Amino acid sequence: MSTIKSRPVYPGLRAVPTARRNLVAVEGDGVQAVTRMLVEAPTDFPGRTHVLYVPGGPTADPEQVRALGVDELEVLGDVELVLTALRGLLGRASMGTRLYAAGSEGFVGRVVRLGIDHGIDHKSVSTEHGGSLARRVQCVHCKSFSEHVTTTIFECQGCGTLLFVRDHYSRRLAAFQGVCVNAEDPNERPEPEEAYP
Repeated sequence: MSTIKSRPVYPGLRAVPTARRNLVAVEGDGVQAVTRMLVEAPTDFPGRTHVLYVPGGPTADPEQVRALGVDELEVLGDVELVLTALRGLLGRASMGTRLYAAGSEGFVGRVVRLGIDHGIDHKSVSTEHGGSLARRVQCVHCKSFSEHVTTTIFECQGCGTLLFVRDHYSRRLAAFQGVCVNAEDPNERPEPEEAYP
């Protein structure tokens, strides 16, 4: 575990039995965590639960969630569609709605950020990391984002700068920082290491 205090912590999905409504955003293999939460939850919990799901990963099967009796299951084609749908649901949500997120670190971070934008304290979002450790990285030079970064050093998709991925996480941006690795000598090109499979 990192000693960097900005690193997010994912304690695992836990059903809040007193919630009037539950919004669950899940990506890929995070569906296993959602299934486990629904099985362990009180019997009336699934009936108050709306799941937004983007498939992916070897164990991802939305039918196991549907079989547990959720009120609504939307299987959407990509992360952006899930976030757009969630934004609309959060905009109409009433008091007593709980937010849950499971999936890759980048996905979970973006769901938590969306919750914050709608007045939800980040500590009250139930989260669980599942699947790849790939990171969402913001270039501190051009401010563009790169998704699914798996190496310690990579070329920014926005400006082409060779970036080192720091272990500093910004909750506001839902991303790690990427800083220029060869600012003093642009000809220096350190070898990237696979670090976040």
